[in-house]
Amino acid sequence: MFNLFQRSRAKRPNASALVATPPSAAPSSLVSPQSAQALLSTARRQRLIEHIWQRTSLSRAQFDHLYRAPLQRYAELVQQFPASESHHHAYPGGMLDHGLEIVAYALKLRQSHLLPAGATPEAQAAQAEAWTAGVAYAALVHDLGKIAVDLEVEYGDGSAWHPWHGPLLRPYRFRYRAGREYRLHGAATGLLYVRVLDRDILDWLSGFPDLWGPLLYVLAGQHEHAGVLGELVVQADQASVAQSLGGDPAKALAAPRHALQRKLLDGLRYLLRDQLKLNQPEASDGWLTQDALWLVSKTVSDKLRAHLLSQGMEGIPTSNLAVFNVLQEHGIALPTPDGKAIWRATVRSDGGWSKTFTFLRLSPALVWDASERPKAFHGQVTVVETDMKDDLAPVAAADHPSPSASPPQAPESEAAGRPPTAAALPFPSAPPPHDGIDALLALMQPDAKTHEDAPQTPFETVAPAITPHGGGTASTTDCAGLPADGQATPSGRHFLSWLRHSIVSRRLVINDAKALVHTVADTAYLVSPGVFQRYAQEHPEVVALARQEKLPEWQWVQKQFEKLRVHRKQRDGLNIWTCEVAGPRKTRRLHGYLLIDPLMVLPQSLPGNPYLVLKEPAPESEADKGEAAVQG
Repeated sequence: MFNLFQRSRAKRPNASALVATPPSAAPSSLVSPQSAQALLSTARRQRLIEHIWQRTSLSRAQFDHLYRAPLQRYAELVQQFPASESHHHAYPGGMLDHGLEIVAYALKLRQSHLLPAGATPEAQAAQAEAWTAGVAYAALVHDLGKIAVDLEVEYGDGSAWHPWHGPLLRPYRFRYRAGREYRLHGAATGLLYVRVLDRDILDWLSGFPDLWGPLLYVLAGQHEHAGVLGELVVQADQASVAQSLGGDPAKALAAPRHALQRKLLDGLRYLLRDQLKLNQPEASDGWLTQDALWLVSKTVSDKLRAHLLSQGMEGIPTSNLAVFNVLQEHGIALPTPDGKAIWRATVRSDGGWSKTFTFLRLSPALVWDASERPKAFHGQVTVVETDMKDDLAPVAAADHPSPSASPPQAPESEAAGRPPTAAALPFPSAPPPHDGIDALLALMQPDAKTHEDAPQTPFETVAPAITPHGGGTASTTDCAGLPADGQATPSGRHFLSWLRHSIVSRRLVINDAKALVHTVADTAYLVSPGVFQRYAQEHPEVVALARQEKLPEWQWVQKQFEKLRVHRKQRDGLNIWTCEVAGPRKTRRLHGYLLIDPLMVLPQSLPGNPYLVLKEPAPESEADKGEAAVQG
């Protein structure tokens, strides 16, 4: 066998066959390997690394161990290799640029998710930095297998180099293999990730079972089994590729059609696994027959929207009717004979119980594999032939007509003529230069800069203290100055607790163009009604409470907040303050509440948003003062 191995070495093609250069190429055609420091020293790459750091909650020393060291080991392996032969990042050093970009994009996306999904807030806070690091590592190495299976690399003397040998030590040349299998590089990543992630890091990550499994799937190239971790890597990869090909990374980061379909399906699968009750003899959330899954429309839609919003997912329809339309549009909900999404059917159990509901009808094959499919319902589901127009009215009475419809305007809660809240702020962005770095980084601006010399990072009040070998414990303190409710029942206190947790976990971004919270006048500014609408959407149990007081859901939440008296009032007693938003082309106005103590929802005092100007109330005239004195 040793002789066979020796013969295979003797048959190796010579170096001149490995590069697209003439056979007489001189040694100068070889590429000299560089150190990680040299490879990462360019201004563009340094800016990307800086932005990666600002997306973490770590000190410089922690960042160097958990991020900079793996980035350096990655740079030593990929050297000047391109990321593809003729597609994206197809230039010397393209693989390194792509790796840095996708990490930065993935960490931007990670901030919109509470992970692991479905865990308690305390568990999510305790695991926050591990999940952030896991997202970064999964993104960094997702294409690493390309240098093992897509490239043939040789030193100048004709000896072959393989990445499992370690970093290149001498001048080298390379070419792309002919007839390579496109998806093989995903599986090949498993050969190499230990060259980037050291033993301490892997020991640390293996202590988080909810993260470890999905991470191993990504490292094996099986993104479809990696849940939200796989989705984040795929979406970040799309953004980096769009940037390289001259496209718009912002559009790539926005959920594409198939991504929304995946979110809805994954949400339904989660609900069916952990929350919804099927095939009960009487009260049930749905029934599975041999040919269809029948889900009670309003119940499932409420729970689906609440679940997706609780995971920080964007682009989720804001109403039940919109959910029905989207499910039908994406082929998840089967249409009725007259093309509608909602069916009316009567359920009859073998015990004689019977009731009629409005349903969404799904194909069971979309939800379960054949081996996982539950047993069918012992009874009958019979379609009721009727005009669905009247049946839809009670289900969607308060819904908007379509996913693109504008949110309802705020009623005049305190002063007549108050305009509705702006949906988006016209914050300026720098025009992209030829290499696109400013446009890329503009998508990743941090919410608050982390300072190198600070003993603690802004979010360490709830995030765990990270060591290479394990996580810490998170603070269980509720929002500052308020005792914990001890339950998840919607209330003013629960609203503030939810808001603080959402900001600290970075699921709600502050001072952004579409943010619901800004820093103004040395405190926190809560945009109304947007922030109350968001809470109500994530907590469907608000509906019943608001109905008892005959109020819209968001207005009920607003009323509970006002009862706490934790906000500043104007001199005339009004609660609402107006801010002008200065943009590059126009000025708009926001309306909202100023908190007395910003630390009730913010992790630390932060500088004010430079694009917002608080409109102070007009000073009182002498006549007004005299009148006020008489009334007093």
